[in-house]
Amino acid sequence: MVRVGLLGCGTVGSGVVKLLRQNGHIIAQKTGTEILIQRVLERDIKKCLALGLGEEVITQNIEDIINDESIDIVVELMGGIEPAFSFIIQAMNKGKHVVTANKDLIAIRGKEIFSAAQECGVDFYFEASVAGGIPVIYPLKQSLAGNQIQEVIGILNGTTNYILTKMSKEGKKFDEVLREAQELGYAEADPTADVCGLDAARKIAILSSIAFNSRVTLDDVYVEGITSISPRDIQYGQELGYVIKLLAIAKEEEGKIQVRVHPAFVPFNHPLAFVNDVFNAVFIIGDAVGEIMHYGKGAGQMPTASAVVGDIMEIGRNMLHHTSGRIGCTCFSEKE
Repeated sequence: MVRVGLLGCGTVGSGVVKLLRQNGHIIAQKTGTEILIQRVLERDIKKCLALGLGEEVITQNIEDIINDESIDIVVELMGGIEPAFSFIIQAMNKGKHVVTANKDLIAIRGKEIFSAAQECGVDFYFEASVAGGIPVIYPLKQSLAGNQIQEVIGILNGTTNYILTKMSKEGKKFDEVLREAQELGYAEADPTADVCGLDAARKIAILSSIAFNSRVTLDDVYVEGITSISPRDIQYGQELGYVIKLLAIAKEEEGKIQVRVHPAFVPFNHPLAFVNDVFNAVFIIGDAVGEIMHYGKGAGQMPTASAVVGDIMEIGRNMLHHTSGRIGCTCFSEKE
């Protein structure tokens, strides 16, 4: 049996609990072992009880998870840099594998976490940190590993894609559609990270680090948001055969990496032009595979939980076969 310590039982954490319960039998068959949530770190006890978790499972003290030798995997779903970073390092030092959905943490302090995982001989998986339920990190590290990736282009933020889609279809102004998105729960009360491009920038930093085997951080990404896009811009684009999308673009040319996030004209016949509303997509060009695109729900409780549980299952398989660290940090080059 694989025992999990869950840090945070918010939207995604609750989804993980639900998914493990809903599909527990088939998950155990696919993994080769049962997966059990041993402890949950959460301040809101009522939230956990509503999910059917017993009081004995819930704790407000991280030491109850870090020092529990029966816990094999720590799943960090708290968000933010601290205390998430410290908790992850503590868990690794205790020989525990780690799964996270924390894009901010990886984009800013990923190098330190990968180094700790290697030193401690544990697995560190983070599929859910980019594009929610869309598998893209694992394919880049595994299925496409034989390629030299030439370019990665993504629509990586559902909020901005929803806003631009509504502006394009209904001719509304940015501020009006943003208010609608907030009312529907697609945008946060403070939407700065989304509409100013920072969320997409963190995600493309992670993807480009993997794609080009060289460390790319948030500070390396040129960022421009959608706040200045007007209905007139969209109309002019349509007249010329283009749709406006907020694109996260990473490419390598002559050993140099270029990473940027900004609004761009996308031709009507390009696959990314058909990615609308809150959906995400990642378009990849490799020297062997050519052009491929991953498409789906880039956020939300259950899509993100799907990616988290997939990582837990993969670590469970590794444990069953007494192996770890098979796919560690791939940033073995230093490129400009």
